[in-house]
Amino acid sequence: MALSFPSLTRRAPASLVGIDLSAASVKVVELSPGQKSRFRLERYAIEPVERGAIVEGNIDRSEPVVDALNRALRRCGSRAREAALALPAAAVITKKIMLPAGLREEDYELQVEAEASQYIPFPIDEVNLDFQVLGPSAGSEDEVDVLLAASRKEKVDDRVAIAETVGLKAVVMDVEPWSLRAALDHATSLMPDGGQGKIIAVFSIGQTVTSLTVVLNEQTIFEREQGFGGQYLTQELVRVYGLTPEEAETRKCSGDLPDNYAGELALPFAEQGATDIGRALQFFFTSTPYTRVDQILLAGGSAVVPGFVDAVARRTQVPTALLNPFQGMELSDSVRERQLRNDAPALLVATGLAMRRFDA
Repeated sequence: MALSFPSLTRRAPASLVGIDLSAASVKVVELSPGQKSRFRLERYAIEPVERGAIVEGNIDRSEPVVDALNRALRRCGSRAREAALALPAAAVITKKIMLPAGLREEDYELQVEAEASQYIPFPIDEVNLDFQVLGPSAGSEDEVDVLLAASRKEKVDDRVAIAETVGLKAVVMDVEPWSLRAALDHATSLMPDGGQGKIIAVFSIGQTVTSLTVVLNEQTIFEREQGFGGQYLTQELVRVYGLTPEEAETRKCSGDLPDNYAGELALPFAEQGATDIGRALQFFFTSTPYTRVDQILLAGGSAVVPGFVDAVARRTQVPTALLNPFQGMELSDSVRERQLRNDAPALLVATGLAMRRFDA
């Protein structure tokens, strides 16, 4: 599920680049229709962004972000003129409400605006507001469930301005967890029986925060964030090897590091991450009726750190793998498959955004 804010068109463009702006890097993905599968990966790129330019999802300094995005677009050779971007979850207020069934679109808009004013802690004219009718309400035949989403205009405008500065028109504004879910749904659809009946825990390891999403039968049953991320390993690379933070981010993902990196830095980081993931699963078990997880999928740039997958599998005793959003997709000749395997876990949000090209 994905929502576009009303200031931006809902039209599905002929070509679209998905752009993920994170604290450590800018990521772009462009998809096209495949000949033998639904999607074909045309091109992608990851470029480090200057430290402190994006802090907790907020664009504090736009120039380094624009520079990184320009580099990414040049590197992958995208000629798309329209873009899909996403806001961090913390910048968006979401609420599921019930409204009368059978209303016209404009009537729903009026009702949603009236309801939103009860939940939004700032003036309604300072927000971008959108909604999606989810379907009949379980509690009443005469009502429907409606999901509303609202964000301060300045948060949306900051990202739109970044796109416009590099010559792109922002036509979709999504929310990062929903973009991640779009990519995850594609990946789980390729599992035996489409992953039905399986409880799947996805850990997305960001710069400072790891997000846990647990899904069952395409429904999110648990979400949680915890304070573990790749920043600690980046800082250690800077300290031990004298790299700049940007160099450390690039080399951490590419593996271009000294021979002693795995034993001295990567493995302790992996063990700490595995411990935190084990604790998060225990919290899931004690907070919900569920007593098992059938599969752990790891995403984010730090997921490819040597030994991380094995450490998590060993600590949790749950089958663990890297999440590759491009599984089952065709690849263009410009994509290097070996490099893609290393980069793919960091590209979930950008991939989910690129999928918005195919909205009905």
